[in-house]
Amino acid sequence: MIGQPESEWFDDAADGGLELSDREALRRVAGFSTELQDVTEVEYRQLRLERVVLAGVWTTGTVTEAENSLAELARLAETAGSDVRQALMQRRDRPDPATYLGSGKAKELREIVLVEEADTVICDGELTPGQLRQLEQIVKVKVVDRTALILDIFAQHARSKEGKAQVELAQMQYLLPRLRGWGESLSRQVGGRAAGGLGIGGRGPGETKIEIDRRRINMRMAKLRRELAEMKTARDVKRSRRLDHQVPSVVIAGYTNAGKSSLLNRLTDAGVLVENALFATLDPTVRRAETDDGREYTLADTVGFVRHLPHQLIEAFRSTLEEVTDADLIVHVVDASDPDPLAQIRAVHEVFEEIGAMSVPEQIVFNKADQADPEATHRLRQAVPDALFVSARTGEGLAALRDLIDRRLPRPETAIAVLLPYTRGDLVTRIHAEAELLSEEHTEHGTAISARVDARLAGVLAPYQQ
Repeated sequence: MIGQPESEWFDDAADGGLELSDREALRRVAGFSTELQDVTEVEYRQLRLERVVLAGVWTTGTVTEAENSLAELARLAETAGSDVRQALMQRRDRPDPATYLGSGKAKELREIVLVEEADTVICDGELTPGQLRQLEQIVKVKVVDRTALILDIFAQHARSKEGKAQVELAQMQYLLPRLRGWGESLSRQVGGRAAGGLGIGGRGPGETKIEIDRRRINMRMAKLRRELAEMKTARDVKRSRRLDHQVPSVVIAGYTNAGKSSLLNRLTDAGVLVENALFATLDPTVRRAETDDGREYTLADTVGFVRHLPHQLIEAFRSTLEEVTDADLIVHVVDASDPDPLAQIRAVHEVFEEIGAMSVPEQIVFNKADQADPEATHRLRQAVPDALFVSARTGEGLAALRDLIDRRLPRPETAIAVLLPYTRGDLVTRIHAEAELLSEEHTEHGTAISARVDARLAGVLAPYQQ
């Protein structure tokens, strides 16, 4: 770390620190769509989220859990820029394989759509292509599932080149089995020049228009994967430099809008965008921090998770989620004021399990303690006795959090006592940055230091052992 530019160690915050006014300018406007530009005559679920009606199927759990899930879907829809007019929930053992909702509820949904003059129906689940198509035929408006909605929000909020590529790849993975065409234009067989000038690979006995579009999407996905692999290499270089210099790593992870970026700003003065919105942070930010005794460590903010996070997003964001799996400590932030904080914990643990992070040491931190109901806080203390309760807004509990991070970070194993000549100030600086300093005294012969260091630094300091 010593002698290296900080930009080589920590990720650039230019995107993460985007001004709130600029972010507000990115809000969806009426008629805005996310139609894929390089796929012609294909519908790609053109999302016009203006006036929407929500629909959910309650299959397991309590009615409160089902209502919380639908309420979260409403917040997701509002984050995407829509006006939620009404919600409908049906109790079933499993979603209808043909139309998601039962036939009667689907007709009732059609009546609600007419009364509310809705443009879109959003379903609280991932629908099959057949379910989307048949439900649209009944309600006569666009039908969007939870996965498409989350992908659309990510597409609006991604700012960095890597984030945009990850979201586009996830969108295309979702789109591929759901390609739909207009009339018979996609069932015509075309070849030679009629294939849109595709050249080699586009001529022959003929292929349908939808097959051409499917092939174009596969080519685009392959290109995105190559680009992401190159970006991953650059990220790995930064991470390996930190690991080579034994810099401990702490990751702030948790549910979306739990206050992770607020905590990062409080702990490091990072200046990362803080906004009361779902998925305000998509691009991971890594910042340098210090313990009270001067040991340096990295503190990383990550993308927020949500119930039923689309598998396509987890796959696409796997390279950035490696910050979690490589960490020495996960600070798992939970919104204490949420109606069901324990469900947030379960949802995040599902993602941890999928990315292989369950073995990483974890500390649960309930944020927004100043907004939480006292009775709910008492129940949470009983359910998670080792958790910390903090407020990034008021500063409550932050000193205890800093102390806990200090105690839970891995400590160097080798105890040394050295006398360093005043000409070796570089080694003194390294000890301050990389080791646990126990004592330091300036004598007439040099700087006498007692510290705990890692094996590699101990080898460097061996000639000066007392």
